[in-house]
Amino acid sequence: MRAWTRRGVVAAATASALIALVACAASPAPSRSPSATSSASPLAPDETSVVASDLDAPWSIAFYDDVALISERDSARILELTDGGEVREVGVVDGVAPRGEGGLLGISVQDDYLYAYSTGADENRIERFELTGAPGSLGLGEAEHVLSGIEAAGNHNGGRIAFGPDGMLYATVGDAGEPSRAQDLDSLSGKILRLTPEGDVPADNPIGGSLVYSYGHRNPQGLAWDDEGTLYASEFGQDTWDELNVIEPGGNYGWPEVEGQADRDGFIDPVQQWSPDDASPSGIAIVGGAVLIANLRGERLREVPLDDLGASREHLVDEHGRLRDVVRAPDGAVWVLTNNTDGRGDPGEDDDQVIRIPVD
Repeated sequence: MRAWTRRGVVAAATASALIALVACAASPAPSRSPSATSSASPLAPDETSVVASDLDAPWSIAFYDDVALISERDSARILELTDGGEVREVGVVDGVAPRGEGGLLGISVQDDYLYAYSTGADENRIERFELTGAPGSLGLGEAEHVLSGIEAAGNHNGGRIAFGPDGMLYATVGDAGEPSRAQDLDSLSGKILRLTPEGDVPADNPIGGSLVYSYGHRNPQGLAWDDEGTLYASEFGQDTWDELNVIEPGGNYGWPEVEGQADRDGFIDPVQQWSPDDASPSGIAIVGGAVLIANLRGERLREVPLDDLGASREHLVDEHGRLRDVVRAPDGAVWVLTNNTDGRGDPGEDDDQVIRIPVD
């Protein structure tokens, strides 16, 4: 485990261009506009139930075996949902300095460790904590450094972390309010990173000596893999287009040179795009042959079938307010995390909540 250094990050310009062009050629043809899908949905949204309520600006859900853990952005608390439906505090992540969109953000679990992405006073960082105790009385061990030195700001911090099928840790990082960083391979901002569980650079990363897995991102906040190992990511656009991308190793996704589908050489277009008013996509999950996307401003759960990436279906529209995360629970159901208490929503009496949707 070590602090991030810039050693070996900058690839030669020619090599970077070749990587981007190869990735562009390999990416699937984009859809020009979403269309409705006629295939059956795996979800049963008319049978929703509330799993937990009264959460404070929750951001991410992760499972430790059958136990659900939730991060709260501003309180920096890690919460456990007990078998009895109660919410208890597992621990508080020290050194979190919440401001704007920053704070305790994404969490993920591997083996007996909880990994957490958080905003400190002058950086974003990833730490891990050994999970101690038994379900119903879980605790956090001492913080262990994984990665630090990620640029932080009041917005565009990214913050989603997830372990891929290859056992590597992936992290989404926003441009931290400086768009030019997204095209700068000497910066971790505006990127999707790939690192070992200890924070080192995997030997097979697309740019030698670099944690950068893909670049040209504005504020990506969703990561999910299909059964074939293909990585999908959701991304907040600026004023015009939000995106769903298929991520290619070493690929350049265009920001700030382009936003949305641009058909420009050297940049990989999204497979689908939406107006920010209808989307603002955060967490994603792949369930039943479809990408499920939790939308904030759009206040809906969007379903995009993997066999028709240009199509979509919408669920829970304006029913539960802002949606921050979506995950597949161990029992096969889908859990959706609302985000109405983050300062931008209109919280109800029991907000925020975890909503359960059965899967057929």
